[in-house]
Amino acid sequence: MRTSFNKSLGKSFNKSFIWFDLGYTLVYRPREQVFHRFLEENGASRSLRDIEIAYHLTDKLFMRDYPGALAKGDASFFPWYLGVLNYKLGLAFDLFEQHRRLRELQESFRAEWAPYPFAESVLRSLKEGDVGVGLISNWDGTARRVLEEGRLADYFDHIVISSEVGCEKPAKQIFQHSFRLAGVSPEECLYVGDNYYDDVIGSSAVGMDAVLINRFGRLGIEEIAHEPTIPSIQALPALLDLPFKEELSR
Repeated sequence: MRTSFNKSLGKSFNKSFIWFDLGYTLVYRPREQVFHRFLEENGASRSLRDIEIAYHLTDKLFMRDYPGALAKGDASFFPWYLGVLNYKLGLAFDLFEQHRRLRELQESFRAEWAPYPFAESVLRSLKEGDVGVGLISNWDGTARRVLEEGRLADYFDHIVISSEVGCEKPAKQIFQHSFRLAGVSPEECLYVGDNYYDDVIGSSAVGMDAVLINRFGRLGIEEIAHEPTIPSIQALPALLDLPFKEELSR
């Protein structure tokens, strides 16, 4: 089945296959709550909203200025990331001690990757609409476990993970490999992700249309003029003219 994709200004494109990013597109970590607890322990106070915005802005800075860093293991970049995050919140801590304690709190909170509450419903609406669904993610060997534990794996026709195929977004090769695997053309596909530089630029370079996820409107992506930009995949079925009944993931 082909579904109509309203790209901009009411213009429609027929799409039969939707590819997704993974982190902060389909799944997230409750990192803000962990950080909030760390601040309480250290006699500092910031609202969860301020922490959420600081994380968002730090993510967008890293996506723009340090491509590929966020896909690496925490040990290779996270103290550096924390320095930027602290700066945006007007804070200063010993970064290595802060990193150590945040890891402890993450374990005690059981702050693992989890699907957004609407993720399963969105994927189900695509499958019920007979639209192909795939994943193209820059991720390590834990990606399939994240999908299985989040009860999302069965919704995907094809799963492509950078650590398994030996190339990463935005390289053309990972997208081209995905097309061959699924037996589809770029023109039949739509890519959905939260990293403009990896997801939109990478998929556009091989002839795909793309939807950008940005939770806080234009915040953090002021230099970008891409449409459509939506706050979450919850808005995707409407873009695709598909019926959508939200049911919270179990």
